[in-house]
Amino acid sequence: MINEKKTNEFVVSKIIFPDKTKIISPIKKERWMLGDILTDAGKIPLIKTVLDKKDNIEHRQIRWNNKKRMNYSVSPGLYGVGNPVKDSPVFVSANYKLSFDILRESLKNFNAWVLVLETKGINVWCAAGKGSFGTKELNYRIKSVALEKIVSHKKIIVPQLGAPGIAAHLVKKETGFKVIYGPVRAADIPKYVENNFIKTEEMKKVTFPVNERMKLVPMELVPALKYVPHIAFVLLILNVFGSAPMLTETLLEIGLLLISIIIGTALTPMLLPYIPFRSFAAKGWILGIVSILPLIYIFEKGFTLVIIYLLLFPPLSSYLALNFTGSSTYTNLSGVVKEMKYSLPLMIVSIVLGIVLKIYILF
Repeated sequence: MINEKKTNEFVVSKIIFPDKTKIISPIKKERWMLGDILTDAGKIPLIKTVLDKKDNIEHRQIRWNNKKRMNYSVSPGLYGVGNPVKDSPVFVSANYKLSFDILRESLKNFNAWVLVLETKGINVWCAAGKGSFGTKELNYRIKSVALEKIVSHKKIIVPQLGAPGIAAHLVKKETGFKVIYGPVRAADIPKYVENNFIKTEEMKKVTFPVNERMKLVPMELVPALKYVPHIAFVLLILNVFGSAPMLTETLLEIGLLLISIIIGTALTPMLLPYIPFRSFAAKGWILGIVSILPLIYIFEKGFTLVIIYLLLFPPLSSYLALNFTGSSTYTNLSGVVKEMKYSLPLMIVSIVLGIVLKIYILF
């Protein structure tokens, strides 16, 4: 039984199951909605498959603004594309709007259902690793929208990148729906559907080319740059007490700071396959040392200062490079945990030693 209550902003559907469990599923009215389609379980919102100008502007803003990115989400629930019917396929998505937009755009000219999971505004790949794009949430959404009343088949298509979070046998056991893992990239969905829902080897392949790596750079670079003015002020205050020229010393250290940030957030991911070692932390640390040594040499700094700078700045590059482990095909979840376990203490020790030596030579 479905009861609906209309408000200024939401249509709230209350679904009452045979066990009398009540589940409330709010769907916010958005500009990318076309209207509703009536099903045996109630009204389901229809969504556009063509992105508008505002969508494209938002996507650029999200890539350059980490704060907004964490709140860029859509309401979880079920949506329709085109003119879906009972035998239309069901595609599963995270509620990160960028992922949602990529999926709906790929479904242009198709009739389908889109089941959106609550992943706290995190994309499929990362949410699967964190557990929010997981079996429990998928089972809950299937039941909450009464999917068995809306479709005549018992199949749902989950992105291949979401596989780490989904236990297909448990979904089948609890809901009766069979999980089918679709292509890695949403752009391959049209060919996948035309190929009778069979993936080619190319559709199964996970790639991480330089252009995809560079798309992630603003998301790490912008937040890191926000701390530069604060750190520069601290360096200036410390150098007031030093014997070396205050302005020259401060400008050099700010320069080393900026270089370290660029190394960790841009140069390391760009050169990822060519830097020795598998560890992201090691890659960032090595590139950090190689990049700041020439600048230190040009300014002809003494041995003590050289040691201080090597203790302070390469670990920063290493830490920023480590952030890319969660969005890379070069490692897995257990590898990330292991790398953090050993690399973070080394970074902390190095930076603390650098700060202690810096204060020592000043006072």
